[in-house]
Amino acid sequence: MSPITLSIGGFTPFTTLDYPDHLAAIIFCQGCVWRCHYCHNPHLLDWQAPTTYTWEQIDQFLQRRRQLLEAVVFSGGEPTLQKGLIDAVQRVRELGFRVGLHTAGIYPHRLSELLPYLHWVGLDIKAPFTQYEKITGVAGSDKHPLESVKRLIASGLPYEVRTTLLPYFLTEQDLLELAESLAKLGVQHYVLQNCRVEHALDPSLRKLTGSQPVIGETLLEQIRAWIPHTVVR
Repeated sequence: MSPITLSIGGFTPFTTLDYPDHLAAIIFCQGCVWRCHYCHNPHLLDWQAPTTYTWEQIDQFLQRRRQLLEAVVFSGGEPTLQKGLIDAVQRVRELGFRVGLHTAGIYPHRLSELLPYLHWVGLDIKAPFTQYEKITGVAGSDKHPLESVKRLIASGLPYEVRTTLLPYFLTEQDLLELAESLAKLGVQHYVLQNCRVEHALDPSLRKLTGSQPVIGETLLEQIRAWIPHTVVR
């Protein structure tokens, strides 16, 4: 097997939260082309930044954790940015683990290449597709996530589509518009995530710690009218 080239900016050896109903480890891939205001891993954005872990270290750890862990999740940053990801995913499968992916759907063609080797996907959808730029800071950034939703749903793979409740950027009407769009695309599993602002890329968001509004029951019921299996996390 040829050497695996993967830029790894962080590693969590154990989590019960990031792959539904499975004990998992998380590999955080370095690099992302977007600059979302609420990004809580800004140290992972620069793909040229020095990294702490090598793939060999991760591989050795996983070999020791067979029969103890059930899954490995590739997160980021944006993991599909890296061409070595598919080799790493295949290696994790060889070790006997289930494989999960956290992605913003930035590269739908690479997502399509990965789907046959994955067991579960968490797809972050930032906003109504007409408003993506105000979150990502990148013009035209709505097109690829929209295509990624379509490809993920068509694959039949277990998934959740997730939206972060971003204060002052997403209104109740935005969330209803987005839920309607996702429902029409066939999304049946939807997660609304509270925004973690303490390390946000946008410094103005960091002072909001502890003051974020909780989504109201009325709004949640309206969203569930479009996507019944909607949860708040």
